[in-house]
Amino acid sequence: MIAKVIVDVPSRQTDRPFDYEVPAAFADWIEVGSRVGVPFGGRVLQGFVTELADTSDFDSKRLKPIAELLDHVPPLLPDLIELAKWMSEKYCCSWTTALQAMIPGALKGKAERLVCIQDAESASEDLPLAMTEWMGSQLVKLDVLLERFPEYAKSVKSALREGVLVEHTKVRDRLAIRKVLTVYLPDDVGKVRTQLAALPARAGKQREVLAFMLERGEPMVLQQLLAEAGGSAASVRSLAEKGLLELREVEQQRDPYAGREFDRTMPLALTEGQNEVYDRIIRAVDAGEPKTMLLHGVTGSGKTEVYLQSIQFCLEQEKQAIVLVPEISLTPQMVERFKGRFGDAVAVLHSRLSNGERYDEWRKIRSRQVQVAIGARSAIFAPFERIGLIIIDEEHESSYKQEESPKYHARDVAVRRARQHGAAVVLGSATPSLESFAAASRPLTAKDEGREPALLPMPVRVGGRPLPPVTVIDMREELKEGNRSMFSRLLHSSLADRLERGEQSVLLLNRRGYSTFVMCRSCGYTAACPHCDISLTYHQKSRALRCHYCGHAEQAPATCPSCQSEHIRYFGTGTQRVEEELSKLFPGIRVIRMDVDTTTEKNSHEKLLKQFGDRKADVLLGTQMVAKGLDFPYVTLVGVIAADTSLNLPDFRAAERTFQLLTQVAGRAGRHHLPGEVVIQTYVPEHYAVVTAQQHDYAAFVSEELRHRSAMGYPPYCRLILVTMSHEQLPLLSTVSEGFASELREIAENEGVLISLSSGFGRALEVLGPVASPISRIKDRYRFQCVIKYRGSIDASALVRKALLPFTGGPPQRLVQFSIDVDPQVIL
Repeated sequence: MIAKVIVDVPSRQTDRPFDYEVPAAFADWIEVGSRVGVPFGGRVLQGFVTELADTSDFDSKRLKPIAELLDHVPPLLPDLIELAKWMSEKYCCSWTTALQAMIPGALKGKAERLVCIQDAESASEDLPLAMTEWMGSQLVKLDVLLERFPEYAKSVKSALREGVLVEHTKVRDRLAIRKVLTVYLPDDVGKVRTQLAALPARAGKQREVLAFMLERGEPMVLQQLLAEAGGSAASVRSLAEKGLLELREVEQQRDPYAGREFDRTMPLALTEGQNEVYDRIIRAVDAGEPKTMLLHGVTGSGKTEVYLQSIQFCLEQEKQAIVLVPEISLTPQMVERFKGRFGDAVAVLHSRLSNGERYDEWRKIRSRQVQVAIGARSAIFAPFERIGLIIIDEEHESSYKQEESPKYHARDVAVRRARQHGAAVVLGSATPSLESFAAASRPLTAKDEGREPALLPMPVRVGGRPLPPVTVIDMREELKEGNRSMFSRLLHSSLADRLERGEQSVLLLNRRGYSTFVMCRSCGYTAACPHCDISLTYHQKSRALRCHYCGHAEQAPATCPSCQSEHIRYFGTGTQRVEEELSKLFPGIRVIRMDVDTTTEKNSHEKLLKQFGDRKADVLLGTQMVAKGLDFPYVTLVGVIAADTSLNLPDFRAAERTFQLLTQVAGRAGRHHLPGEVVIQTYVPEHYAVVTAQQHDYAAFVSEELRHRSAMGYPPYCRLILVTMSHEQLPLLSTVSEGFASELREIAENEGVLISLSSGFGRALEVLGPVASPISRIKDRYRFQCVIKYRGSIDASALVRKALLPFTGGPPQRLVQFSIDVDPQVIL
């Protein structure tokens, strides 16, 4: 048997399967998706079996055998192997990089160097006696050996060279299954009771432990037994030696929700609008054919209940479901709802779990213990075998796009995976992305006969509750009236009113830190990052200036470093400064701040949101993580401190992001029995993104935004690929960037697709650039970019991969880093 193996070397030169012989011992166990250790370039590396064959194109006698089988149950299913291949082609990454994105960190094996004594006689001459006695005939880790005997490093090196010591390489997981010593009673409990009475008086601890175990009558973890019974490990082992107790190593799952009780909930009666959408979804699940639908429901329209009941139907069909949520902050409330409805049938996957917890949650899925997976974007790779439904909540969120290789979008991967399984995909949002909305709104043609529209509208809130009224405040007018505070008079009075009534408020400012930049009013000096072309942000708590791109930090200056003036001032507003101002204006106010700085600890999101839900705070202040998905009955006021933060970015999606953020955060107010109010502060109240958000008018925003996109030739009227090149030396970067753009244009011209998008032809491709990136230097590397626009049936990813080939060889080109972002969400 021949196994074709993708080896864990993320290089373009090795990005193909290599043939290996399958030893007879592994023949019955090895499958497509198995993880193996294989000899490669003098080392043993981790690899994945992508195919099994009877023959090889190479001389079978020269094939190396697989060294190790790392799992008896393959961690990856054949459909995930195929999906990784598709991802590598679409997103211009290596196959192994795509495969690594699909497995938990615990399984990202690393090679260990082990040594043993080959020639005992020579070893006694060449190596110290203490070392040879310590090693014996065992395999020991080389780094442990050198750590124990550092003074003999040269002797070890010489012994390896002369064959006195022999080196072996094995692949080891970063994390193992957790096992704990557990105490059991023997089968013959009557005999134990008899012998308890016969224990001598001096064995008091043993008598206590044995009596406790007999009273409990069930197995106990050793540590728990010792804590509760008050015995010692020695007394337990003595009882085990006498046959009165048994000690066994038992697997213990690391459950992030152990000890948590979730109140079970029953399905709610659906409204007419919810019921129509639910019927459409379950018809798609029942049909077993791939279908993508867009659930466009206003905030508070009851999308989550539709999700829950649709999943219930999916489980009744003996199929499995995946639910994606965009932000870690949304996960606590979603987990509570899903665990409350489906109990232990739910596995949770997100980045704030420890590696061990993620691994054990993943193993529950792989071993078919659960039928529902909920988590952030990587949960789309949950190893289910019969997927019936994939739900992507808040589908417009940019966090569904991975910013490191592989730069996949979870929405596109979900559609591809649904095609493999014949599953339904439901994209849910109150403010869908323009690409999704345009695709779902496409008129049905003759070839779509018998198909239902992909758009599922839910335009009314549950119970007919009104959307909250929105007041837009022109901060220019506030300034004219002498108000220099960050709070408009209306927002100030509205906050005071909520404090008096004991209601809660949410304040949004999508900028963390205290001040956005530090400037000298005498000479104009601005504190900038020495490694990036970006200003430093001031953080009040640590009195430090920080770069939010590379992490550089320095103490805030008391005087100007340029002219030594004392007129150094802090400009702009961050969440820390808002928190400080609230405390000054409203003494005694209780504020919970949620941003990257306050949510670094594990479970911090959950703790902060629980405090707010328990009404232990008056105001929830934060960045965009407070803008969506949260549902608190006593929130009656939402304030947006500066609606312009995202509006002025050099990105064609700036208006769309602003509209989405304003609409989403406005939807946090008045979701239950108390009416809500929204106050938006801005310096551009006339901008169509602000005006349409004030009116809760998605259709009007889409109409205006599509007009701009059409004129400029941006998605959904085309697709994009962003190629970013970086290097420490600007001249070399400029030369290579120009060379790449010329190569790509030449390839596209030969293919007959290098045509302006403004032409009337269906297939067209344009290459814009290279130009300096909007942030032209990050981490001491200069950055240039090319934007590729295309439409029609063009495999633009293949053209880019082909154009890259001359630039992935030897120096100096290989020093230039290329980053390929297909369908980029941010062009910075």
